[in-house]
Amino acid sequence: QVQLVESGGGLVQAGGSLRLSCVVSGRTFSTYAMGWFRQAPGKEREFVAGISRSGGSTYYVDSVKGRFTISRDNAKNTVYLQMNSLKPEDTAGYYCAAHRLPYVVRTRGEYDYWGQGTQVTVSS
Repeated sequence: QVQLVESGGGLVQAGGSLRLSCVVSGRTFSTYAMGWFRQAPGKEREFVAGISRSGGSTYYVDSVKGRFTISRDNAKNTVYLQMNSLKPEDTAGYYCAAHRLPYVVRTRGEYDYWGQGTQVTVSS
C-alpha cells in the first residue's frame, strides 16, 4: 500500500517562505511522477506543480511560476515544494499526489495516491 505523508505547512507572513515535504512509501517511488495540488475553502482543488519521475521535467501553474520550485530526492522517497515570496492567495491545504506513470499530468483524477494534506496560511 502506497502512503504519502506531507509536512512543512504552517503560518507565515506574506513574502516569507516555506518548504513542504512529502514522503512516499514503497520502493516504486522512483517510477512515479509527482504533483502538488492545493485547495482553498470553497474552491476546487487545483494543480500547482508537477515533476517527472527522473526530475528532469517540471511544470507549474502560472500563478506560482518564479516563486515555487518542485524537486525530488528519489533516494529518500521524498518530493519537495519550496515556496518563496508567499502571498495571501497561496493560503490553502496543500496535497501531495503520486501518478504511477512517469510523466506529469495536471488532472487530479489521474493521480493514483494522495496524502492527507498540510495547511499553508499566509498572512498579510
